[in-house]
Amino acid sequence: MSVLISDDILQAAQISEVELKREIAILLFQQQKLGLSKARELAEMPLIEFQRELADRGIVVYDDEAGFQAEVENLQAWGDL
Repeated sequence: MSVLISDDILQAAQISEVELKREIAILLFQQQKLGLSKARELAEMPLIEFQRELADRGIVVYDDEAGFQAEVENLQAWGDL
């Protein structure tokens, strides 16, 4: 599925397509609708850069050890680790 956003909207928001994807990815991660790996994929950023962006914004990546372990398992399953 593709979502089209007109250049007029991007210009009105004063944001690039790349920045918009990153903002959407961060929002969906914060709302726990996407895990770290998929949010990073949507943002089209390397994992460490995405994690750094989250940290810069004060967004907690892992609430507990179980969340961290689940993410490690997801990364391994998707071949990202």
